[in-house]
Formats: sequence, C-alpha cells, structure tokens
Amino acid sequence: MQLKFDKRNMKISYNWLQQFLQIDWEAEKAGELLTDLGLEVEGIETKESIKGSLAGVVVGEVLTCIQHPNADRLKVTTVDLGTGAPVQIVCGAPNVAAGQKVPVATIGTMLYDENGEGFKIKKGKIRGEESHGMICAEDELGLGKGHDGIMILDNALESGTPAAEVFNIETDYVFEIGLTPNRADAMSHFGVARDLRAGLMQQDINLELISPSVSDFHVDERKLKIDVEVEDKDLAPRYCGISITDVEVKESPEWIQNRLKAIGLTPKNNIVDITNYVLHELGQPLHAFDASKIKGNKVVVKTLAEGTKFTTLDEVERNLSADDVMICDAESNPLCIAGVFGGINSGVTENTTNIFLESAYFNPVSIRKSAKRHALNTDASFRFERGIDINLTKYALKRAALLIEEYAGGTLASDIMDFYPERKEDFEVFLSFENAYKLIGQEIPRETIKKILASLDIRINSVTEAGLGLVVPSYRVDVQREADIIEEILRVYGYNNIEFSHKLNTSISFDSNKETKIENIVANQLTSLGFNETMANSLTKEDYIGLTKNLNPENNVAMLNPLSSDLKVMRQSLLFSGLESVAYNINRKNNALKFYEFGKTYHKYNDKYQEDKHLILFVTGNRTKDSWKVATQTSDFFYTKGVIVSLLERIGINNLKTTPTKSDVFTEGITLSLGKIKLVDFGVIKRSILKEFGIKQEVLFADFNWENMLKVCGTKNIKVADLPKFPTVKRDLALLIDNKVTFKEIYNLANQSEKNLLKEVDLFDVYEGDKLPEGKKSYAVSFVLQDANKTLEDKQIDKIMQKLQATFEKNLEAVLR
Repeated sequence: MQLKFDKRNMKISYNWLQQFLQIDWEAEKAGELLTDLGLEVEGIETKESIKGSLAGVVVGEVLTCIQHPNADRLKVTTVDLGTGAPVQIVCGAPNVAAGQKVPVATIGTMLYDENGEGFKIKKGKIRGEESHGMICAEDELGLGKGHDGIMILDNALESGTPAAEVFNIETDYVFEIGLTPNRADAMSHFGVARDLRAGLMQQDINLELISPSVSDFHVDERKLKIDVEVEDKDLAPRYCGISITDVEVKESPEWIQNRLKAIGLTPKNNIVDITNYVLHELGQPLHAFDASKIKGNKVVVKTLAEGTKFTTLDEVERNLSADDVMICDAESNPLCIAGVFGGINSGVTENTTNIFLESAYFNPVSIRKSAKRHALNTDASFRFERGIDINLTKYALKRAALLIEEYAGGTLASDIMDFYPERKEDFEVFLSFENAYKLIGQEIPRETIKKILASLDIRINSVTEAGLGLVVPSYRVDVQREADIIEEILRVYGYNNIEFSHKLNTSISFDSNKETKIENIVANQLTSLGFNETMANSLTKEDYIGLTKNLNPENNVAMLNPLSSDLKVMRQSLLFSGLESVAYNINRKNNALKFYEFGKTYHKYNDKYQEDKHLILFVTGNRTKDSWKVATQTSDFFYTKGVIVSLLERIGINNLKTTPTKSDVFTEGITLSLGKIKLVDFGVIKRSILKEFGIKQEVLFADFNWENMLKVCGTKNIKVADLPKFPTVKRDLALLIDNKVTFKEIYNLANQSEKNLLKEVDLFDVYEGDKLPEGKKSYAVSFVLQDANKTLEDKQIDKIMQKLQATFEKNLEAVLR
C-alpha cells in the first residue's frame, strides 16, 4: 500500500547552518535534535566541493627536471613532497621545470573525472623509468578545465602542504528534511537555525542566532528610478523593488557556488545565484529583471485578460488566466508570472548592465492556483503558496542588493520602492496553563514554558495565575490558536520527555452494525486465503475514463483545485487505482499478487452526487510463493471463481445465477447474480488496459456490488464442537446405475437413510466403458460413519450398509458390482 503525504523534501547545508548558529555538534547529533523538533531529517549526505576532497594530493617542489631517455615528450623529475627523500615522477607537461611548486597526487590517491569516474594513482614504469605519483593539471584535480600544462603554485607554499588547504576544499553535510506544509517558517537555513537554537536552549546551550547584517546599505546616487504600481493590494499585500546599475554579469564567487551546489542547485551567474542564495538563506523569493526591458520605467502588478499569450523562461508559450497575478511594464506587457516563473524576454542575460530587483509578498491562494494551473512547481511558488514572512521582504531585498553590489560591481541607483498599505500585525493568543496541562497530559513547569516561548520568539505580553497573554510573530502563520501554542511547547520540550503509563485502560465495546460484521467476515476469509488489503487514493487521472465505455466523462466529480493532473477527478471505478498498485509491485519483482480493497466510487448525475461502495479483488501470477515443496500453479479464471463463490457462500449467499458479463474491461468474464440482483462481475482484464499500466502478465479482476451483497446476505453461523473421542469407520460401495443418475441423488438418499451416524459421503471414482451395459455407469462411493458416544461394532456397521444398499436399489435401481 502506498500512502502519499503533502510533504516536500528540503535540503539544508550544515556548513551554511553554522553561519547562523556556531554549533560544534556532529551532523548526526544535530539531525536527531531537528527530528525531535518536528523537522524530520530523512537522511544526511556528505557533500564535497571537489569529489574526493583532493585527499592524497600535496604540494611538491620540483628539484630536478631532465629529458626522458626514451621519450621526446616526457621529462623525468625529482620532487620533494616534504616527507624526507625526494621521489621520481615522470611528467609529460611541456611547462614543468625545476624550482616550481606543483600539486602532486601521491601513490594511492583517487582522482575523479568530470563524470565522477575515479582512477587510482599507482606506482609504475613509463618508458622504462619509474614514476611514483603524478604532477597534476587543473582539470585532473577538478579545479578547472585547463589541460595545457601542470598547475604552478605559489613558491611560498611549503612542500607537503595538503592541496585541500591550498584550494579551500570544503566538506559539507546536507540534511534531507521532510517539511510538512504548516512549517512555512522553516523553509530556509535561517528558519531551521532558529528552530535548532530553540532546541539547544532546552539543553541549556545558549547560542547567539547570527543574522546577516545590512547596516552597510545606503544609496549614494539615485539615477534610475522605476516606479511601482499595485492594482489589487489583496493579490500583492507588499511589493518592494530597487534599481541597481552598472552590474557585470559573470560567474559567482566560489563560496556562493559551493553553497548552492551542496543543496542541489546549479550555479547560473552571479545575479541569479545571489537571488537563489538569499531565497534559501532567508526564505524570501526574489526576482531580477533586466531594467532595459521594463518599458516606461514602471512595474505594474496586475491581472491580464483571459487567454493572453506569455512565454516563460522554459520557452513554453502559455495561455494566461484572468486570475494570474502578473508583473507587467507601463505598457501592460507581461514580464513574469508573479511568484511562480519569469518571462523569457525580461530575465538577466550576459549583456545585462542594469537590473530591477523585486522582493514581494503575494497572496498564497492566488500563487498556488497559478502554479497548479500552469503545472509549475518552483522554489519560489513553494514558499509563496505556504506563506512567507511579510515583514522580511525589505530586509531580504537589502541583503541581496548588498551582495550584488559586492560581487557584481553594481551601484544602488534608487531608493527602495515599498508598497505596504496595510501592515500585518503579530497575532495575540492567550494560553491557559490548565488547558496546556490537559492537552499535554503532564504538568510542565511554568518557568520552562516561558523559556520555551522566549526561544521561539513568542513574546509574553501579560502574566496571570490562569495563563499567559502572548504575541506570536507574523512569520509563524501556523500558530494562531491556543492549541497551536501548546503544540509548539510540546515539540520543543520533547515528546520523548513526556511520561506515559504502562497500564492501558479500555472498555469492551460490541459493534452490532451488520455491515461492519459482514465486512470483517469477508476480510478475514480473504486474508486467510493469502490476500493483502490495499487502500488507494480516491482521486485519480481523468484520462482513465477513456479506457472503457462503461464510464462516462460527464459523470466525473472534478476537483476545483486539483493538486496535480494525476489527482484531478474522483474515481468512478476502483479498477484503475488498483492496477496502479499491481503495476507498482510487478515493477519491483513481486509478481504473485492477491489484493482486495473496500472502497467507494463517486459519480455525478445531473446535479446530484452519488457514492457506491464496492469490494474488489485482483489476482495475478502464481497462487503460492515459489518453493521446492509445492508445484507451481498459476492463478486462473477457475481459481478466482472458486474464491468468489466460497466468499459468497461464507456470508450465506447460494443458488447463484451465472450470465456473460456486459462490462467491456474483460476479455472473458461472467456476472454472478441472485435472482435479478447483480452481485459481482469478474474475469480477465483486457490486455489493452493492462498495457496502459505496463503490465504484461494476465490479471483477473472481480468487482462486488457491496450494497447488493448486504441486501441478500444471510447469517451463516459456524458451529464449534469438541473433537470426537471415538474412531470413524469407512466403507465403500461400487454401484452400477443409469447414466442419468447424479451423485447428488445418491448423496441425498444416503443422508435421508442414515441421519445420525453417517458423517460423510464422497464420490471417488467414475467408470463409463464398453464393459458396462449400454446406458449404465459405475460410481465408487465412500461412506464415513461415526458414533460420538461409543466405538461402532461390525454388526451395527453392516446393518447400516445393508440399509443404504437397499435404498439405492429401490430408488435408483442400482446394482452392487
């Protein structure tokens, strides 16, 4: 069974985190604390700015360099590695010379190419001369692409110095955090550091939370003003922007590139990288426009007419909705889908010299709808749709502007344009001590509660005997009720610190509901037959309807705001979601499957909605797991029919009528009914349907109408008796009878003749051949006799068998052979 949670994994660099919080813990220990705080660390990955971290590469001094005696293009050098005796290395670089300081890969060092493939440095002979290492070019170390010659290092470096120290190679640990949707405050390194500090304070470790300084922000010359107009303040409650001139678009500094690479981002250029850096640092999305593309030197935040064409950065032309918030210029030309994705004609290029930098807060609902509408899931939309800190907008803009000024040579050319008509205030909540104790189940000291709240930046406004008047910072959009406050206290205090009783008190309840009782009987029987219960999502793909003519697209119950195209409508059949589970298992080499599911289908008929409950079965592959003890048997049509019939009989449904099925999902199938009430359709699923799911083996499917089954099912009780103390006796009769006589007649007559001691009647052989009279056949029938109170004697047994024989002779004209 697959479960899908609305959760997104976020990568957090530990080195980056330590810029805000100078913690010296091992990464694993910090990860455990983050998990305890509710930021579940699902994995920790080691990241190196250069693969292998240049381990084994040291600075060497070339002492001598002579021509190789057996090769014109090779040199034989002796190199001091700072270990005492120099080593001999054969080198083919044209620029190698005595007196140089060079990087040397020593014996045993692993070097990696641009594809990550490694090779080991070994001692060897090159054209007859021994070589004990390799003098490296920059591409061989992963420090660049140059291969014209070896790298020449600063002569001031000492021989034997590790190359990792010379080139500032960085090893990082990256946390993979499964972030739940409510934790918008933790969508950045700063936010995670803030939470980590709160956890550390509970352990009496008080560390300063270091925020990036913007004190150097000032504008000397205002030479490029770009005005801002917001047409609907509800769609953009805050919008900030600044103009920056004379920028040089080039590569980012190495430290920014390393930070972005560590969390899986590919560096583009200094402007784009700085906006991405600040987004992941502070959680505030930014966007840089080429100022020369903004006509009229004015930015207008507005919506455009339905169907307006707009080409995004991925070169896809999109039809805009009238509800999409757009960033436009003075002539209403669209530049960007606000908070989602930029336009292809307004972005920063290598020729850009002036930019307009945007930092805004957009309506979360509007951004989410636009992102889903255009199937765009970006880092910016992920944050906007969950709700960022509106009061961080201007600060983040200053932070990015200062970085652009420093690393792109830009000049701040305007004051910050800040549209913020209605300031968002912090939330006020009252916390009752009594309610906190009731909800937590344990009394936490009041001073501890105050300490936790302070660590979470939740200010105490008033203190009474009953509780605390609190002010919650605006960035905690998920903490607006008393229950939210208590949850915050509990997660920081630590769920593991809550004591619990080892005694479980409960009361016995008897469920008299018929449906529940029948469902449990059916589920128990299927489980005993080796079936596994599944539970699929009620939301599914709209396209599945086209695989059968039995379903009508007009009867779909469509989502107004679907999470994705795969979850666009509610299912009209359990078949397709079940086949997804079958395919998922087969793709993982689990080919022998028996599934069942209780679930509902959803339909819209005119203006009315209808839900129908079903039980479905899937059977495919072998009946049992492969074993040397048991011969392999494939699950087939008749095996599945046996399961279905036994299931119906178990709940008291007999005398079934069989007719060909009308469903077009089967290549062959039947319908089982009781009178005119249809109970189940089952058969072999069409290969054309299986092909849509990548399934190549035969799959049998049964669809029970659960409501009809409940109408006609009985209450077949199971009787439990003691094991008999006295032995059974078995006797056989070979009867010559007419061809028209059935075993059922023999069975019924035998039970009528001897009701007390006859326990079983079984047919174990049938013979029809030339040696018998015409129109005759021979039945070999066994009879099992038993008395619960004593051992049967021969006289009593013979009397019963004579009575049975006489009954068959009289009623069936049978002859004993």
